[in-house]
Amino acid sequence: MRWLKLKALCGFCCRCRAGGIIPPLAQQLHREHIERVVREALERSGATPGQLAAVATTVKPGLALSLGVGLEFSRRFVRQHNKPFIPIHHMEAHALTVRMLRPVPFPFLVLLVSGGHSLLAVARGVDDFLLLGRTLDEAPGDTLDKVARRLSLIKHPLCSALSGGQAIELLAKDGDRKRFYLRTPMGQTYDCCFSFAGLRNQITTIIKKMEAEEGVEEGALLSGAKDVAAAAQHAVAAHLAKRTHRAVLFCQANNLLPSDDPTLVVSGGVASNEYIQKVLSIVAEATGLRLLRPPAGLCTDNGAMIAWNGVERLREGKGILPPDADVVYEPRAPLGDDITEQVRAAAIRLPPIRIKVEVL
Repeated sequence: MRWLKLKALCGFCCRCRAGGIIPPLAQQLHREHIERVVREALERSGATPGQLAAVATTVKPGLALSLGVGLEFSRRFVRQHNKPFIPIHHMEAHALTVRMLRPVPFPFLVLLVSGGHSLLAVARGVDDFLLLGRTLDEAPGDTLDKVARRLSLIKHPLCSALSGGQAIELLAKDGDRKRFYLRTPMGQTYDCCFSFAGLRNQITTIIKKMEAEEGVEEGALLSGAKDVAAAAQHAVAAHLAKRTHRAVLFCQANNLLPSDDPTLVVSGGVASNEYIQKVLSIVAEATGLRLLRPPAGLCTDNGAMIAWNGVERLREGKGILPPDADVVYEPRAPLGDDITEQVRAAAIRLPPIRIKVEVL
């Protein structure tokens, strides 16, 4: 089967230089490169537009300016070549990426963590999800990016070519996370939702205190930046782990996962963080789940996952539209059936799990 994902660069090409994604710049880069990206993809695959079975494109959720560029180009393309069009939910694609590499049967629990999203859901089918929890403010990747920006890590000789999250992970390897105490968010809220804004405020307060102690202005590199990075990374990991732990217990109590070889899939850009993966593996092992994660290169936004989602939908005949269908992009779009209130009502208290990660 020939398949091709038509969506231009995701915006990460400008992320490192700017310390985060700047929507207008991402839109500009999309417009400048999308035709070349599609042309090169066709050339490398040896396929012609006429040989394509369908075109799959991200239409939700995400940066409105970038979604608009991809959708506009794709609609012209499918009409020109008279091809079926498959609009793709970005988070569904992340959830199903692991199935591109190995047979993972439904249902399974999935934690999606990225620069713009965080959620927990049960994947019951290609287009069938139960939403257990979601972020209430900012996403973990956004938090790590903002901490890196506040620490001015772009000025650090080891971090100048890295995204914020990558810089945090690198410096944290040599940092002392125990130097600073950070409260895990939502400790008295017994659901599976996430909140990272308050955690970032705690970290900002610590940074300001360090600047005062070292007698430097905002924007200067702090001598203890690696310790802040380690503490921030651990706090994010602990919050993700605790909410995931509760999601596992909720699923087990409600028979939402198979008793034989239940699986936890972790995907999204933040899933490429090795420390966070190790913390989540502790939870998975303690609760009897198999932890799976796509390779790091497929965790961040990528064309292959959108194409694979298109393949899965095409095989099952779901969500396939004619080339002249009227499609709009949706910057904000929920995933599946929201049962977060049921999870909150269950008020599951967590048994303690010791989180000890060896950092190499």
